[in-house]
Amino acid sequence: MPASTPKRPRIAVLADSDTRWKWGALTAHRIAPGPSMEAGAREGAQVGPALDGFLLRGRATPTPRQLQEVGVRADSLREVTAVEFLRVMAEESYDVLVLSLVGGGVQAMLHGLRRAWEGRTSRPVVVTGYVGVVYEKLADGLLLRHGADLVLANSRQDADRFRAVYEGVGADASAVTEVALPFLGGAPYAGEHDPSAEQGRRPYTVVFAAQPSVPESRKDRTYLLDRLVRHARRHPEREVLLKLRSKPGEHTTHIEELPYQKLVQRLDPPANFRLVYGNMGEVLDRTDLLVTVSSTAALESLHRRIPTVVLTDLGVRESLGNHHFVGSGCLASWDQLDAGHRPAPDEEWVSRQGVAADGTYDSAFDAARERIAGLLDRPGGLPPLTPYYTPATAPGYLPGILARHHLGPDGTPLPGAPAADKEPGPVRQIVRRAARGAYRHGVQRVAPVIRRMGEL
Repeated sequence: MPASTPKRPRIAVLADSDTRWKWGALTAHRIAPGPSMEAGAREGAQVGPALDGFLLRGRATPTPRQLQEVGVRADSLREVTAVEFLRVMAEESYDVLVLSLVGGGVQAMLHGLRRAWEGRTSRPVVVTGYVGVVYEKLADGLLLRHGADLVLANSRQDADRFRAVYEGVGADASAVTEVALPFLGGAPYAGEHDPSAEQGRRPYTVVFAAQPSVPESRKDRTYLLDRLVRHARRHPEREVLLKLRSKPGEHTTHIEELPYQKLVQRLDPPANFRLVYGNMGEVLDRTDLLVTVSSTAALESLHRRIPTVVLTDLGVRESLGNHHFVGSGCLASWDQLDAGHRPAPDEEWVSRQGVAADGTYDSAFDAARERIAGLLDRPGGLPPLTPYYTPATAPGYLPGILARHHLGPDGTPLPGAPAADKEPGPVRQIVRRAARGAYRHGVQRVAPVIRRMGEL
């Protein structure tokens, strides 16, 4: 008799932006219990979990183009409100649930799920974490995520910090589990290309990885763009790319009030300067030098041993996030780059960041998989979710977080909470698009004008 085919684990991912969908879906594949995807592929079995994706309706709900750019597929994918999602979780059975949301969203779902799963003999293992570098609101974000069965830390450094925060407030820190960023990969950097060595070879390529909200001011963003264009003019033999996260009108994890696409219209860039979109991994395939202020793309680049620069031109400041790279060996200015400087990363720092350039990346998620498998096999099932924040411990904070997702203090949906049993009709879709358009117009056009008026 042929060997029985093991059941594919069933995983749900709830995300609220394109970046968090990428992190959540890729994490789901990395932590799925059972044989690894590589082992399954060698044995000819169907690999990977059965993945159902849910996009939380809001200002940053990804567009079809953004989802296509992320490139992560799911067996099903639909947009939901918080209350709709909780109803699905009460009715469906999953092995694992990944909450890939902003901290307040995670906290609301933990309380809502605790209520939705009352009386059930079994529930999914609930997993959450961060999509990249944690450089602000460490305590706030962590405590809002407390209560999940696993709180994933993308590096050894983050794992130590996460446990210190939980233990410092008397909260259980056992959920903290060290992993790595799930989207690292790609071929290691093979060295600079010499266009003169072989006709048709691509030119040396410099990529600036832009961020939607860092820096914020028009002055600073214009400065960075001007330096990038000047670098292109200074090196006409190079290809200089501005890698953008979204197109005007689209939102990502962070709001972008001053898109670089609009700022560049006032310049006259040379022919070797281009704007590019698409998957970051594909852009890194042709990158010889990655430059950024503090983007997670720097960690992707370091993982592949691509020369990587974190800019100091605007200072090394917490508000920019580049303070996270102190000790990395990657800090440099445009003046230094133009003069030919190439930073050498500090290997110890890189190792602590979970970048795993030493070849150990394949095993980075083993501990999480083993822990999930153990929880799924726990006799008597899993206990109710127990977040640190409760109406007793945070009576002036928690109710407001829950109310934003139309939940009462006990996690019960409030009367009149938006929920739908079917896809929105044409009229509702038009109204929703108009509302989003108005919001984005306000963020990108009206808000900056009001701010400038306030500075007069």
